[in-house]
Amino acid sequence: MGKAYDDVELISFHSTSKGFTGECGRRGGYMELVNIDDGAKDQFYKLMSVNLCSNIEGQLMVGMMTNPPQPGDASYKRYIEQRDGTLASLKRRSVKLVKAFNELEGVTCNETEGAMYTFPKITIPVKAVEAAKEAGMAPDAFYCMQMLDETGIVVVPGSGFGQKEGTWHFRSTILPPEETVDEVIEKTAKFHSNFMDKYRELCARTA
Repeated sequence: MGKAYDDVELISFHSTSKGFTGECGRRGGYMELVNIDDGAKDQFYKLMSVNLCSNIEGQLMVGMMTNPPQPGDASYKRYIEQRDGTLASLKRRSVKLVKAFNELEGVTCNETEGAMYTFPKITIPVKAVEAAKEAGMAPDAFYCMQMLDETGIVVVPGSGFGQKEGTWHFRSTILPPEETVDEVIEKTAKFHSNFMDKYRELCARTA
């Protein structure tokens, strides 16, 4: 990044389940500390040391992730093909899903840059907010449960991620197989349109 950044303190994280290896459920990861004070490093090591030993599978996965096949290895060509193919597929799915979310009424979605998820911000009608309150649920959780009931699609409400008060989001993975992404988009769009119309009509009736 150039000399201007030579002294910048930087902590990077990576995991076996969230990288392009995509071995979901295989719990393993690491952090890299750059230009971090030795005293602070000692505290990190102390925190890590009080935890139980990491699982064997996780250690194996981290070892393979940080030491992939190298040029000249028998598996190198296949590894590169699979890596590049996986990353390209994730990119295509991400672009398609973000575009689809941004076309929905009252929804905005930033590009996915470093994870396997999108976090669309949604506008929820007042009557839907009231219905959620009556059900004892956060408005975005209410929206997500309605989506699950009507489409079978599982998304996670943003209220579990410390979102800004008065805003609502949901988290959606970009991992559905490419051949099913269009179906997911179609079902989500239909549900969202019906949800907005339903509670818009309630607003009109009570106005």
